[in-house]
Amino acid sequence: MLVKINGEKIELPEGSTIQDAINVVGAPYLPGCVLGLVKGTEEVEKHVNKYSLKTNKGSIIIEILEDAPEKLVSTWKERYKEFSKMGVRWTTSQEVAIGPIVTELTPSREKYRYHRWDVLFSLSGFTADATHLILSMGEHEATYGAPEENRGVFARVVGGKRTILKLTDDDEILKVKPVLERESIVKSAAITNLETLLEEGNQIYTYVQVKPNPNSPQSVEHFYALLDSGKIRVDYDSNTFVGFYALQGLKKETEQIDQRKRGTITFRNTGKGVGRVYIYREDRVSTPSHNVLGKVENGMQLLDIASYGDEVTFKTSPGRIMTLAMTQKEAEEFLKENGIKQVREGLEDDQAVVVRQEPHFTMEIIDKGEVKTFGIPEEDIVHIELGNQSPRSAWYFQKITGLLDSPVGSLDVHFAFPGMKLVMFKSVPKESKGLIPEYTPKDVVKAGEIGVTNMSRRHIGMVGVRFEDNNEFGPTGEPFQGTNIIGKVVRGLEDLEKYKEGDTIYVTRKK
Repeated sequence: MLVKINGEKIELPEGSTIQDAINVVGAPYLPGCVLGLVKGTEEVEKHVNKYSLKTNKGSIIIEILEDAPEKLVSTWKERYKEFSKMGVRWTTSQEVAIGPIVTELTPSREKYRYHRWDVLFSLSGFTADATHLILSMGEHEATYGAPEENRGVFARVVGGKRTILKLTDDDEILKVKPVLERESIVKSAAITNLETLLEEGNQIYTYVQVKPNPNSPQSVEHFYALLDSGKIRVDYDSNTFVGFYALQGLKKETEQIDQRKRGTITFRNTGKGVGRVYIYREDRVSTPSHNVLGKVENGMQLLDIASYGDEVTFKTSPGRIMTLAMTQKEAEEFLKENGIKQVREGLEDDQAVVVRQEPHFTMEIIDKGEVKTFGIPEEDIVHIELGNQSPRSAWYFQKITGLLDSPVGSLDVHFAFPGMKLVMFKSVPKESKGLIPEYTPKDVVKAGEIGVTNMSRRHIGMVGVRFEDNNEFGPTGEPFQGTNIIGKVVRGLEDLEKYKEGDTIYVTRKK
């Protein structure tokens, strides 16, 4: 049987499953993600209600009327392709006629009244052998030989009205095709599992292919960070868009602003919901609060199907250029594979670990063709483990260090005094609002635990680590009730004592 997977036609034996199809072509797919199964082209088109008529003067969009007679609608859906490559038969101040084609409609000899932008069938000479498509440009009465059912009217012009006004009998209809919108896809699709049996004509979608926009490098990098695991969870879905909110709160500069057409991916750069990413199911106008970071090249049908809580497999081309946490040698090999020149800085030894790259953003690196990788000794990187008992404080810590969207973050030492057995790091006041008390210590703070001062104390947002257990004060020198514990240092604690005020330390998550 013939099926399609991500647009590729393949032959499979009867009784094959979605898993079999994935195996045959090696389709990108991560376990646990949503899959899309569309019954077939004919089934999809049953639910299509808009069609595009591409002419040499521009495109026209017509929409099937909700209460259109079934006979007229079925005639159109069975025969619309026949109007492709046809010339405009005639034009007047009232109508444009395209055709003819042969149908099985029954003509009438009645004169009917038509409204502006009605779309109808005309049976010239009162014969179905000369069926024309009429686009009405004004209020008028006429005898078109139209079927009695609704005066032959089955649709309405909803787009390209100026194009119609320009047409003459020298013009041509280049192609007529259905306009696929979310509604038509969803009605013929189901979210499936890998063991679902396939049938002739089925279409399977396993992933979404994205092309990043080089004119929005910061927003693109944000999307790469969202996609760190290769899949993203849907946090919101509506008829207009699907939203991905995992990194909400991270602000970026205003970048390219453009129309939000179907398949456009945007980053909210200001206002409520800053840091959210949206993929549009329907066209929307541009707005200054949305940077356009890319577009969906393949797999939009899967996003039409996906709903709240689903995880979706994504692929990007090009992929992210991120060398942080690699050794200088690993970075060299990775960059070479991507055609990027490496310029080593800091500690240039092969085993040194990269903690900064310049430029930082993938799109800028690709444009420049080279990147500077700054290395430090592997033992100087502090490895941490974050718990989930203090979600607000852990989020704050990741945001001020840069760990939310990078594999290596940094902290500036604020206080370090020999013999005090603790080190404290600078707070970021504008980010520390709302740090309520959460997971405060009870009897003792253990060596290596990471603490954040909560809003009950004056120095809210201060971060600290103790080098030895203490049963009275937290890692930032505050009483227990003023301290939120967010995690612990799992490697490099002994080296923290060597740092002094003004130094920068680099942190990464436990591997």
